[in-house]
Amino acid sequence: MSEDVESVEDRGDYMRIWDIPPEKMCRNHLLGEHRELHALWSIITNNKKAYSNHPETLRWKGRLGALYMRHEKLVEEMANRGYKHHTPLDPELATGESEQTEFVTPYDEQVKILRERGCDCKV
Repeated sequence: MSEDVESVEDRGDYMRIWDIPPEKMCRNHLLGEHRELHALWSIITNNKKAYSNHPETLRWKGRLGALYMRHEKLVEEMANRGYKHHTPLDPELATGESEQTEFVTPYDEQVKILRERGCDCKV
């Protein structure tokens, strides 16, 4: 049974790209965000229609510079934990704003969501 978007958003499960520092994230959230970031990058850079109106996609349109920097921070933390990275982003596509100033979910709420999940995130 699939969930409708509204019920997923109400629970906070639709988060794609966190604004939490990568070094505070547990393994599952770190690697999961990395996977989601690549999907989001592909949607935006290839003008894919799927998820093009998703709130997380909309907040990164025009901010590929910031999304690129988020990716680099994730990769740095992955390396610190001993993971090998084989999926670089094309820096020539990292256009637009270099800082993310919009939030789908405010930072404090993101911290609350992660605390409630009972994972190993250090928030």
